[in-house]
Amino acid sequence: MFERDIMSKKTLYLALGDLLAIFIVTVIGFATHGEAGLAFLPRMAAAFFPVSLAWFILAPALGLFRAENVSEPRQLWRPVLAMIFAAPLAAVLRGLLLNAPIIPIFAVVLASTSAFGMLVWRALYLWVTRGKSS
Repeated sequence: MFERDIMSKKTLYLALGDLLAIFIVTVIGFATHGEAGLAFLPRMAAAFFPVSLAWFILAPALGLFRAENVSEPRQLWRPVLAMIFAAPLAAVLRGLLLNAPIIPIFAVVLASTSAFGMLVWRALYLWVTRGKSS
């Protein structure tokens, strides 16, 4: 029972970190276009929420919250792959939400930047948690 509670905390930290990574990538994406002001919060939300939803649909299916996958450096390909698949789904959801066309290059850029952001976060998580267990 105690070990299960610890695993739940780790999963919560991973999920919150995933959300933070998606948020940071979203803000950076808008900032690179000079659109980081408060007036752009609705458009940021229209990007953040679809990416988050798509991520949390695919991440568990790819084992991204299983202890054996998040504690092994050789498994860092998993979050990258998950985001490469989640981003096009997010682009479609965003297009539907905004009633706007789905631009393929947007999906490609979203996939690559979000995958990189998630890789950085998950590598940082792995580094911090491996340091604590030693």
